[in-house]
Amino acid sequence: MKKITMQTIADQLNISRVTVWKVHNNYPGVSDSLRKKILDKSRELGYEKLRATDDEEDYNIEIPNNSNVEKTTISVIVCRPESSIFWMDIIHNIAKTLSLLNINLMYTYLPTKVGKDYKLPDILVDGTVQGTIVLNVYDYNILSLINNLEIPKVFLDMVPTIPVSKLTGDLVLLEGYHAIFNITENIIKKGRKEIGFIGDINYAVTNHTRYEGYVAAMEKNDLAINKDFCLTHSIGIYSYAEEINDFLSKLDKLPEAFVCASDFIANFVLDYLKRNNYSVPKDIAISGYDDSREYTHLSGDLTTVQVRNAALGERLVRQLLYRIEHPDYPTETINIQPKILFKKSTDF
Repeated sequence: MKKITMQTIADQLNISRVTVWKVHNNYPGVSDSLRKKILDKSRELGYEKLRATDDEEDYNIEIPNNSNVEKTTISVIVCRPESSIFWMDIIHNIAKTLSLLNINLMYTYLPTKVGKDYKLPDILVDGTVQGTIVLNVYDYNILSLINNLEIPKVFLDMVPTIPVSKLTGDLVLLEGYHAIFNITENIIKKGRKEIGFIGDINYAVTNHTRYEGYVAAMEKNDLAINKDFCLTHSIGIYSYAEEINDFLSKLDKLPEAFVCASDFIANFVLDYLKRNNYSVPKDIAISGYDDSREYTHLSGDLTTVQVRNAALGERLVRQLLYRIEHPDYPTETINIQPKILFKKSTDF
């Protein structure tokens, strides 16, 4: 009998898997009528919520002795409330950690892009919150405004146009240079020389460092980078599928491998290759980053880099509490070292 998953329920109702995930994890943003349909369909299909994975396990959290912590309200600033499961997992574990610490959590949703006249919500400037964690925000104007707030801040990633030296809060990054360097070199050592890179390097510091890792691996092995095989310019938030398909379809020939800045991107590349009868990895190898659970057809096959969302969520909270307790200490840039998962997509 086929295993019933959240994707099964989503397919039956013709909705996104993220919506099903929100209902089964008690998240807002789903209407009462749709929530009822999802729960009814889940019961009908006999769905049993999966046990927590390693990335969702409960961590032993000690409540700090500082009594002031209990009076703290933390804002988690995010863009796009329809965020992917990758981001929702991090938010979920931030909320869980704060709850265990008896700290109030306030979600602050901001636009994905604003003009220079935009002003932040009053709750961020009127003393309502004592600190903020900034997730999935990649607009220069918004980040500049947040950076000017006189409250403790922790950013997960940053746009390259704001130098780290100018940040007034701590920056947490998922290490990408060495991870992508090692993936690229692994492909090279197996005998492939024509390798492209796909990822908007202007979008985030992490994307840029992943590209730098790719470049370093190519240069170390005396391989020329064919710019025709690289899509690194700015890509619209909602037009990745179209732009990647357009890029690939215009190539006279495809390279022997594509190193992608994320699983999100690898998903579109793989779809294009399959539609055009390319075999992965026999014809073209492919890799990603994030080890996302969003794309079930990639699960178990895509060489990627594992991000432990539960540990990351707790780490962001811990860093913000440290910053609240030590506001005058020098700001920090923290690199989280991930684990590379070599799988079938590069096993040629």
